[in-house]
Amino acid sequence: MIRRLILAWLILAVAIGITAALLPGVDIDGGFGSVLWIAVIFGLVNAVLGTILRLLTFPLIVLTLGLFALVINAVLIQITSWISDSLDVDGFLTALLAALIISVITTVLDVILQPRSQSSVR
Repeated sequence: MIRRLILAWLILAVAIGITAALLPGVDIDGGFGSVLWIAVIFGLVNAVLGTILRLLTFPLIVLTLGLFALVINAVLIQITSWISDSLDVDGFLTALLAALIISVITTVLDVILQPRSQSSVR
């Protein structure tokens, strides 16, 4: 379980680093340690505030077939930027695009790297 948590944290850190490299409006001050720290902050913000926001906006998420979840992730990225001195995001549209890129990268890396439980059908 700890191994999966560390792997998920590293996947998120890599996704944030790639997003900062791709988007000119997302700047990270520092090296990979700063990216790891930003991933920790984003993970905590997502776990606490993200859960609350998703519960409050559940009907809107269902109505938009899940697309409003990207808006929530953009807000969480903005909050992470406000908390961390190492992360700067230019505006909400940049945060929205960053949320989309981070979601795609983490999904792809999760499928590739996360070990799946083996179930045999007999």
